[in-house]
Amino acid sequence: MAGKVKAVPDGTHSITAHLMVRQATKAIEFYQKAFGAQVLGVHKTPDGKVMHATLKVGDSQFMLADEFPGMSNPAAQTLGGSPVVINLYSENVDTLFNQAVTAGATVKMPLANQFWGDRYGQIVDPFGHSWALGAHIEDVAPEEMERRANAIFAEMGKKAGA
Repeated sequence: MAGKVKAVPDGTHSITAHLMVRQATKAIEFYQKAFGAQVLGVHKTPDGKVMHATLKVGDSQFMLADEFPGMSNPAAQTLGGSPVVINLYSENVDTLFNQAVTAGATVKMPLANQFWGDRYGQIVDPFGHSWALGAHIEDVAPEEMERRANAIFAEMGKKAGA
């Protein structure tokens, strides 16, 4: 063995998403078109299903694999969606958001400037995974953020009562 192996491999972070999908090859193509993902590696089973793939978007990697029925990791589509939202920050979030929608994502929350200081919106990819796309546009002091949040929740309350 040549030297000490790193517990967290270069290029990864302590937490890394691992998505289960149906039609992983199509998912890889979608993530390339939607987010400009770079494919770092793909390992397939003899019948052509993706056993494991690693992709990179910006400075982060994520993994994906085809769903294998009978195994303990169903795809989001099998579950009717996912309770997890994957956050993706981008220098040009408007372009990325539009690119993802053009590639086949569905808008869950339109992109808009938010009270916490991000330009933020959510999409659902064709494989059932939710993505929050954002760009930090303003540093907001905690007191100001609370004031803004209270104003928005008060407005929401008025609309709900109408």
